[in-house]
Amino acid sequence: GGYMNKKINLSKSVYEICTEYPEVIEIMKNLGFDKITNPGMLNTAGRFMTISKGAAMKNIPMDRIKEEFAKKGYEIIEK
Repeated sequence: GGYMNKKINLSKSVYEICTEYPEVIEIMKNLGFDKITNPGMLNTAGRFMTISKGAAMKNIPMDRIKEEFAKKGYEIIEK
């Protein structure tokens, strides 16, 4: 049907992405970003942290993250 693809721009901060799509918190938590469920963390570090930076810190492969988002109907935009 008229299913709109949700777009995640990797240049946006985790805070911006999670504000736009709150269900991203759950997806990221399942990927191993365990601190993301802490609202304080999202409001502080999340404002300047990107998914790519977080992935590097946690040693989570970006391919795995992209795959997981794709499964949930998200399109990843890198620019």
